[in-house]
Amino acid sequence: MAKYLMKGNEAIGKAAIEAGCKYFFGYPITPQSEVPEYLSSELPKVGGVFVQAESEVAAINMVYGAAAAGARVLTSSSSPGIALKQEGIGYLTNASLPAVIVNMMRGGPGLGTIQPGQADYNMTVKGGSNGDYRNIVMAPASVQEAVDMMMEAFDLADYYRIPVMVMSDGLIGQMMEPVSFDYKPCKELPPKDWALTGMGEGKKHMVENLVMDADECEAWNHDHFKVYNAIEAAEQDWEDFMMEDAEYAFTSYGTSARIAKTAIGILREKGYKVGMIRPKKLWPFPIKAFELHDAKIKKYLDVEMSMGQMVGDVALACGDASKIEFYGRVGGNIPTVDEFVAFGEKVMGGDK
Repeated sequence: MAKYLMKGNEAIGKAAIEAGCKYFFGYPITPQSEVPEYLSSELPKVGGVFVQAESEVAAINMVYGAAAAGARVLTSSSSPGIALKQEGIGYLTNASLPAVIVNMMRGGPGLGTIQPGQADYNMTVKGGSNGDYRNIVMAPASVQEAVDMMMEAFDLADYYRIPVMVMSDGLIGQMMEPVSFDYKPCKELPPKDWALTGMGEGKKHMVENLVMDADECEAWNHDHFKVYNAIEAAEQDWEDFMMEDAEYAFTSYGTSARIAKTAIGILREKGYKVGMIRPKKLWPFPIKAFELHDAKIKKYLDVEMSMGQMVGDVALACGDASKIEFYGRVGGNIPTVDEFVAFGEKVMGGDK
């Protein structure tokens, strides 16, 4: 299989095309601008449509229109741009419309910095729009994984009729790594017999988003949660790294997890029995991983480029917040291997 040396953002764009995406609506913002830049030149070559919208708000509503017509559609942005899209993401979710949304996180809050960050966890994983809803959230830790997850994201979106967010950070978007592209559907996808087809012959369809009656709205919420419960049962995904004999476990995702892997290797050489549980999907959170390993774990070492936004989910998964120690860097600062090694030694002490 052919390998290509590609920047993460451009590889994401190519992966979307390989997965059958024909429509992109977005707006440039660092550090994800190479996604729309790549698609602006490549989508027309496959009969697709690229539109640079006048704003992030306009872009997500264009996504709504394309999704309602049954198209595979993508938008991408970075942290403050995703914040602007939140209302539209909520509308997409309520209408059960499939779409893929890429967030290349940067430092925050507000406009923040243009350096990498991971502080959009709460906004993205918990939901930044109003109401009770969920989106599938995928968290790649390499350019190849970003490619693979992009392809899977379109299938999951169509299968469950739900927006899927690929949440990475600016470092992965800007780095270059060798990647291959081999799209194979991960699900047997149902026909889109719900999609709007215009005023032609055949059954007329309608995409609804407004329910005025309280009981009807409640029933609609319960229908959504049947889908969410099915996703939680079937789609938890994680990597166990050196967990076979681990007595301590890092918990991390994305770039932070890459750094943690190197730190774990050094700590292992020093005699510490330490591994890592790395969520590949942040929602549904991989509770099953903690059920598998928790009995032997003395402490969890949560490391992030945030102030600890994933700590709450780790605590719920392990059932004991007192077992968690946290270390994080924010504002666009990237933690070093030495920092993680020092943190590990501080937590584990002489327990080798």
